Amino acid sequence: MAIYLTEESKVLVQGMTGTEGMKHTLRMLAAGTDVVGGVNPRKAGRTVDFGDRAVPVFGSVRDAREATGADVSVLFVPPAAGKAAVMEAADAGIPLAVVITEGIPVHDAVAFHAHARRRGTRIIGPNCPGLITPGRSNAGIIPADITEPGRVGLVSKSGTLTYQLMYELRDIGFSTCVGIGGDPVVGTTHIDCLAAFEADPETELIVLVGEIGGDAEERAAASIAERVTKPVVAYIAGFTAPEGRTMGHAGAIVSGPSGTARAKKAALEAVGVRVGETPSATARLVRDCQAPTGGGSRRRAGGSHRRMGGSRRRMGGPRRRVARSAPKAVVPHQRARIGSGAGEHRTSTPPTLIRKAGTSPSAQPIPWRSGSKANSRSAVSGTTRSTACSRRAR
Repeated sequence: MAIYLTEESKVLVQGMTGTEGMKHTLRMLAAGTDVVGGVNPRKAGRTVDFGDRAVPVFGSVRDAREATGADVSVLFVPPAAGKAAVMEAADAGIPLAVVITEGIPVHDAVAFHAHARRRGTRIIGPNCPGLITPGRSNAGIIPADITEPGRVGLVSKSGTLTYQLMYELRDIGFSTCVGIGGDPVVGTTHIDCLAAFEADPETELIVLVGEIGGDAEERAAASIAERVTKPVVAYIAGFTAPEGRTMGHAGAIVSGPSGTARAKKAALEAVGVRVGETPSATARLVRDCQAPTGGGSRRRAGGSHRRMGGSRRRMGGPRRRVARSAPKAVVPHQRARIGSGAGEHRTSTPPTLIRKAGTSPSAQPIPWRSGSKANSRSAVSGTTRSTACSRRAR
């Protein structure tokens, strides 16, 4: 089932005819997203050709929703236009608005969040990468070809850390990955996503990525203690961050002892969450929460041991080793630009406002992707969890 976004979601793109809107609409289409329209009052009535898919442009969100039944809107609009664009989506009855835009004034964000709540619209963002349900749909700028479908749910403040963990755990795969954004005011929180993943039958383990500043992670820890029974693994960015300095996001600032990475780690560990101090260590903790079906050796955080008296071979040959981290020479989000599905599509015909034939981006090869995913994946479902990852009985 995944959360918030499925293969049945009909996606509208506000600001589709701009440079960023065009580029990422092409990538969303390549990922299998059902993009049903764009919005630009100055270009209403035109059609944009994205290779083998023509997408109509509407003059308003309401017109687009009435014509297409869109239920998700992704916003690529300038910061000054963000407030009006989100309110327009909410007034048109769009259930989910994904606000990619960075730099929206806090006062504007507070105003459109309040307006959206009154209209029943969920907002993800602003200043976020969006969300992806791998193999089904992608709403935002997350590279689609750095991971595979699976049974791990991911909620993260950071876009690049989202990509890194998706890549490092690509053989395991994800049900849905949600980048909630790092601004001081966001529409969807860690707590919202934890509750959604807890209710999702396709998610069996949750990864939470936070960062210094604020108390969102401490509040998430309290929610985990009361409402979450599934295993949770976390990473907090900023263990070496100096006090009083904004690091990356507007909300990532530490003042005094509150909001530090170690304080957040302590709060999460107190409710049974395992916390890594690096992304790679966090990925290892996720792997430690799984026991490979069919036996074989298993790696724990404190070392390795053999199960059932020794190593056994899986059906079809020896167990294939899985890389624990991306090669150091290329970081995950750089790798994503090499492939066509979430990359620059250098060989495809660029989208224009004039109908013409173009190559389909989905037909292009992805030269860097490993061919071992089918043999290397060890699904969470049906495996025996280590006791360290089991949620405490309520």
